[in-house]
Amino acid sequence: MTPPTRRDLLRAGSLLTLGSFLGCASNPVRTGEAPPPFSHPEFAGILGVAREDITPPVGIYARNWGAAKHDVAEGIHRPLTATALTMRSERDGQPLVFVALDLGWWKSGDDERVVRQRLLEALKIDPARVMINCSHTHAGPATSREDRNQPGGELIAPYLDKVGAMVSRAVLRALETEAPGTLTWSTGRCDLAGNRDLHDPSRERWITGFNPGSRADDAVLVGRVADEAGKTRAVLVNYACHPTSLAWENKLISPDYPGALRELVEKQSPGALCLYLHGPSGDVGPRQQYTGDTETADRNGRQLGYAVLSALEGMLPPRTQLQYSGVVESGAPLAIWKRGPRTASGTLGAKLVEVELPLKNMPSAAEIEAQLKACEDRVMAERLRRKLRVRRTVGEGTSAKIPLWVWRVGDGFFVGQPNEAYSLLQTELRRTFPKQAISVLNLVNGGIGYLAPEHLHGEDLYQVWQSPFDRGCLERVIASASAAIAELGGGR
Repeated sequence: MTPPTRRDLLRAGSLLTLGSFLGCASNPVRTGEAPPPFSHPEFAGILGVAREDITPPVGIYARNWGAAKHDVAEGIHRPLTATALTMRSERDGQPLVFVALDLGWWKSGDDERVVRQRLLEALKIDPARVMINCSHTHAGPATSREDRNQPGGELIAPYLDKVGAMVSRAVLRALETEAPGTLTWSTGRCDLAGNRDLHDPSRERWITGFNPGSRADDAVLVGRVADEAGKTRAVLVNYACHPTSLAWENKLISPDYPGALRELVEKQSPGALCLYLHGPSGDVGPRQQYTGDTETADRNGRQLGYAVLSALEGMLPPRTQLQYSGVVESGAPLAIWKRGPRTASGTLGAKLVEVELPLKNMPSAAEIEAQLKACEDRVMAERLRRKLRVRRTVGEGTSAKIPLWVWRVGDGFFVGQPNEAYSLLQTELRRTFPKQAISVLNLVNGGIGYLAPEHLHGEDLYQVWQSPFDRGCLERVIASASAAIAELGGGR
């Protein structure tokens, strides 16, 4: 056997290093086999998009922070919107209806159901096929008619009637604008969000704010809706980050950072609408936040917007793939990839699953009402009001059945639920189904409480003690979502 030369050893070392970097050890390429084509996850079908304004009147009750010293909105930073996206495989099929709504959260399940039921009745559609996703801005108006006796509370009921009408109008207009097109997905990266579970240096508890010692998921899933001529009609942005740039000092109605995000993306794609899909942000928020300075919110939005634009620039045209076409010998042997056509999936599917979640041992609604009646502290009274609404929503039992919406949209999936889940929900689903584009959403069709990982239960942590749900509930939702994705054809 001829001993290896120095050149052979150097070449072998280079190949080992390169192979480790590219992951080639687990994906060997056999001689005679061409590499598989590269393409983005896609859906080809009939798509519509439309937007309506839902900005509330100045003077409406808008106290979202216990530390706030004001009760009503004194002005408008940016308008609030309801943006609808409709998707179907063929014109006579039932659509999937998604609405991105610039509201914080539903304090009352009854008020949310009024808005959604109006839409369901107008469309005569299966409830499994409708998702209304709150952006979770903390600078929006009150969303509960129960606050009618608060300052500016008389404006809430007519405002919610307007929201219901505008949501239905946006969806109907989206259906009217339907046209053949393609939804293409790509993943970018943005470090706007930071972990927000920080240990309190002054006492044995956790506080809610930027923790520089813990990493947050930085994935931003970007969807582009293009017509048959390749013109962009809509951009979908699924990102997990609490919209808490603006806090108790702010007195203006604002969509928070999604407002500047939309402005930047839509400026780059004239005629297109940008939809912010609020991800599972229970443990993540902006590094710079809790301010009354609206420029901070705008700067955060632009940071995310530039990450979205970067992902869009890197996308292939609709229904296109890269195909290996051989080698050109140059200073190095060069692999040549060329664009070619591909057939995008037109498959749609929808499942509505009920997940039974155990509840913690909580006071009854009557007991909380008594505590609230005796409370004279403004901050603690706000906490008790929220606790009372949560108790009324989940009922007086030891468990509650919580809805979970799962859609298949071509090569992608939408997973929506009404709670504030930790980002583990999206990282686990995307790890389990790496070949699919998985959009994971908090605050869909309601709002109840946090879903924190099991190992955090027992800690003095807001997301744990605020929530009515007992340990293991997040893991149950992850398991149920995984099973639903698999049933709808998701490959692991």
